[in-house]
Amino acid sequence: MSPAKTARKPRQKQEKTLVQDVIEALEAGKPVRRDLDGGRLHIDRPLPFLCLHVGEPDTHVVAREVAAANASYLVTPRIEDAVELIAPIAAALRKKFGTFVLLDVDELQRDRLLSDDAPFLQPFEVMLSATRQPAARRAMEAFETAVEAFEARFRTPHVELCAAEDDPCARPELLNLKLPLLTLRFAPIYRVTGSDATYPDLRERLVDNFLDAGLRAFAAFLEADGFPKPATYRAFGRKAFIDAVERADRGMDDVASSFDFLLAVTPINANAAWQEFKANHYDRPPRFLYRPLPLLVEGQKRRLYSISLDRLEDPVLHQIYREKQQELDLQLTLIGEREKARFVEFGRALYGPVEPSLRKAAAEVLDGTGNAKRMPALADDDEVVDCFYVERKARSMMMHYHQHYDGFDAAIELRDDVPAGLLVSGRRLLISRRTRMMRHRVDALLSHEVGVHLLTYFNGSAQGLRVFRTGLSGYEGMQEGLAVFAEFLAGGFTPERLRLLAARVVGCDLMLAGASFVESFRTLTQDYDFDAETAFGLLLRVFRGGGLAKDAIYLRGLLSLLSHLKGGGALDPFWMGKISAGHFSVMEELGARGLLKAPILRPLCLETDRGRARLERARAGLTPLTMLEA
Repeated sequence: MSPAKTARKPRQKQEKTLVQDVIEALEAGKPVRRDLDGGRLHIDRPLPFLCLHVGEPDTHVVAREVAAANASYLVTPRIEDAVELIAPIAAALRKKFGTFVLLDVDELQRDRLLSDDAPFLQPFEVMLSATRQPAARRAMEAFETAVEAFEARFRTPHVELCAAEDDPCARPELLNLKLPLLTLRFAPIYRVTGSDATYPDLRERLVDNFLDAGLRAFAAFLEADGFPKPATYRAFGRKAFIDAVERADRGMDDVASSFDFLLAVTPINANAAWQEFKANHYDRPPRFLYRPLPLLVEGQKRRLYSISLDRLEDPVLHQIYREKQQELDLQLTLIGEREKARFVEFGRALYGPVEPSLRKAAAEVLDGTGNAKRMPALADDDEVVDCFYVERKARSMMMHYHQHYDGFDAAIELRDDVPAGLLVSGRRLLISRRTRMMRHRVDALLSHEVGVHLLTYFNGSAQGLRVFRTGLSGYEGMQEGLAVFAEFLAGGFTPERLRLLAARVVGCDLMLAGASFVESFRTLTQDYDFDAETAFGLLLRVFRGGGLAKDAIYLRGLLSLLSHLKGGGALDPFWMGKISAGHFSVMEELGARGLLKAPILRPLCLETDRGRARLERARAGLTPLTMLEA
């Protein structure tokens, strides 16, 4: 027996074992993930389709990534190995579902439509074919429609359709299987001509768009073949987090947990600064002191960018973590620039400017509440409560949530180093010992801090990925909008509170325009009739760290939420974790794919007759001013 034949027998035995293991797993409804020689088979749950890419790992990068982004895929360097696996897999899945379709994805050798002397970017080739089955033809048409709707930021696709037997790109080995087959080939427009470099943004767009088109095609095929239609075609996407996602999630959370951004930029001498400002007759800016930084910013940035996002395989999750990485980078930069001139510009990059429409909305609120009673100075009477009263009420509310979900394990800390009021940091509710407030505002404020900020932290913790408790990029605006709305549902939303939110927008706008602390103080007290201590507390937040435009997000988030509700939008996805308005559709998709759980807890203010009635009023259409009348 020759050495070659001796080496071949163990391989045949190994392949037979692999096929048997795969089929047994599929018949039992279990996931399949097998590393092959230069490839991988991944089926996160039995599905009536498979996406295939044949090629070496370092070539045709986007085609391989498109295939690997699917919930059911096979990538392998050799077509012979693919056929040996596909035939029994297709038979097992057809037996289970009554139908099956294969999508073969690859790239053309070159970008034939691109020429150096063209005055604009030409279309790019997309070749698509299907076998003769009516359902396969329907899938091809759905794929074509999706591809032609690609966002034309760079180059638009030019789609050529044909029958599989007329397609020079269709693999004879696959046609011989007599399966419903789609064959996709596209020009490698993500590669820089004449070099090995790529256009990263264009590469990601291609993966996202071809994945989406493929899911639409699978859905169209299955519907045409009598398969039960899901709520959304995206439900055919992944329903399992792979190890690479969990590693990236842990790494990102470790960096996010290494610092508390708001505490790092919030003064610890609020009371002393107020006394000094008052003693100087409001003519000199206060001096703010900050806690020492417990981290080396450059070290945390190295940790942050050592987190690999290249192997997440799911474009939606890749986008979520890339955005979060960029947000954490900005927050670390801000901490490093604390009390420096550039701080304000990095803050503008993180929270955005005060857009004219927001400034206008704030002005309307201030005009509309001009006859409201001036925000009351706190006095020692029976309507004013201290930090200990707030602590007792907070413990009572937390106990209620804990009884419904023992994972709600929040802690309370009374602190001397934070300004008057409440602040949530992770699972902790921080209450300043200087806190004194009107009794009727306590439930509303706790609905804000505990019923939204802590609730979404623990609901997010239950999702399996920590990023949903840490917060998706840009989540703070919608979080604060939800929190303010919770005050409304709880019955504690007052003209004074709304007026304060609008004044925060004005304060941020003044600061970003270059006004000093003293100039901004005079505007708030003289032009808008705020009392001195309230104006100081507002501007302390605006000018902290060197100038932070965060406080404009409260009114912006509330306006966004009211628009969302009026448009018929649901609230439940927002309770799943800490997300932004821009991630609403992402949460819906991940939920439809089974990657996210329904929220375990809902805010108490939504469980009362008053809360439900006010929510219905908001769905009918409310503005911030009409909320005061509801």
